[in-house]
Amino acid sequence: MASQKQKILEILNLAKSENRRELSEIESKRLLEAWGIPVNRTALARDVEEAVKIAREIHYPLVIKIASPDIIHKSDAKGVMVGISSELELRQAFKEIIKNAQTYKPDARILGVTIQEYLPPAREVIVGAVQDPSFGATVMFGLGGIWVEVLKDISFRLAPLTIEEAMEMIKEIKGYPVLAGLRGTPPADIEAVASLIQKVGQLAHEFPEIAEMDLNPVFVYNSGKGAVAVDARIVLGEGK
Repeated sequence: MASQKQKILEILNLAKSENRRELSEIESKRLLEAWGIPVNRTALARDVEEAVKIAREIHYPLVIKIASPDIIHKSDAKGVMVGISSELELRQAFKEIIKNAQTYKPDARILGVTIQEYLPPAREVIVGAVQDPSFGATVMFGLGGIWVEVLKDISFRLAPLTIEEAMEMIKEIKGYPVLAGLRGTPPADIEAVASLIQKVGQLAHEFPEIAEMDLNPVFVYNSGKGAVAVDARIVLGEGK
């Protein structure tokens, strides 16, 4: 546990030393991974050749995303490409994503492109946390992707919370049947989701300098197959 906390503090302190309130996606995933939350493999490539080298380690197919602290909504900037399956595609996509980002926001600081492990599609949920000024760390859960914005079907609990409370959060949303299994669809790995929710709550509780945490989407596989955060955003509080 001590080494876990030390890794997290190193990531947080680096951002603070650079006067950054938001962690990069790679930093966010490293922090989550240090806390035992499953994430897909992600690495930063600063140029095409580095991207090719990383791709050989992670293996095709890949997801690539623009890495810029000034571009929050990567899809709006056409800064996400999925299913890159060869070196030729990767070289072309790298240049295209950089060009798209520069067109979208000419003054954006571009760090490079993140090369990410591609995971098969799954049911998507969102798990988040926020520091409430009155109640402290609060955890949020709902169906992920666009559904959280369209349906507003979410549940909340104060952190820290137990696995049993996390299970209650999952079951009380209206979209729960999507996870439980509809019309012969196998049930999702709800136990893995509950574990992830519990860990997010504990993380937010023990590190109050984390003002906001947003894991969206989390891919949830069939029962026994786990849940993995494939995108993550962590924001630090002011003056922490």
